[in-house]
Amino acid sequence: MHNEIKWEVKVIIKALKAAFPATIPVLLGYLFVGMAFGILVENIGLDYFWAGFISATVFAGSMQFIMISFLKSPIGLLEVGLVTLIVNLRHMVYGISFLEEFKRMGKLKPYMIFTLTDETYALLHSAKPPDNIDKKLFYFFIAFLNHIYWISGSVLGALFGSMLSFNSKGVDFAMVALFAVICTEQWTSFSTHWPALIGGLATLLSLLVFGPDRLLIPAIFIIITLLLMTKPGLEKKIQENSEGE
Repeated sequence: MHNEIKWEVKVIIKALKAAFPATIPVLLGYLFVGMAFGILVENIGLDYFWAGFISATVFAGSMQFIMISFLKSPIGLLEVGLVTLIVNLRHMVYGISFLEEFKRMGKLKPYMIFTLTDETYALLHSAKPPDNIDKKLFYFFIAFLNHIYWISGSVLGALFGSMLSFNSKGVDFAMVALFAVICTEQWTSFSTHWPALIGGLATLLSLLVFGPDRLLIPAIFIIITLLLMTKPGLEKKIQENSEGE
């Protein structure tokens, strides 16, 4: 069966050792950004346990920072649902590219879908497992390790926040900084810059036309439309670049 994974100790250890180096950039980012989230959780009066619990069960990065404002100033469930849908709509877009890959993950498929953050997606898209490594386990450990990093950072941040007293204003900008680093890495490693340019120009256009509070949905719509229109050319360009390497 192509969905079967060999859960043998040697196979698991080899896959874990192969996956860990690829996740080191995310480790460094998630620990500090997760700590920023944990500090904010502690500042609204919640125990460190809740910081870890939220990161383990929500694991939504930017949405968790928005969640802090919901906890400070409660709003209706409908508003929460709409905001969550809008903020995480991008996951539906880039998750499509892994539909076939995740089908082969067997029982791990739900977990892979749940843990598909921006950073994990970037690694799954760029990291290549060695020939002697189970690809499914390699992908699983990338997602699992990133999940653990985020939980650990959140708990550490909440613990430090309870022991230290300082002004936490601006701490939530850490998520923006991590996203900028990931975008830069993708720009330098990907064979064509057109998808990034399309995303940047579409977002800028939406910002100018609709303003900062209403740019997300129009930007996503424009990006999807342009990527679908240019898909044949992009795939051809990527294929030509890979053959030329």
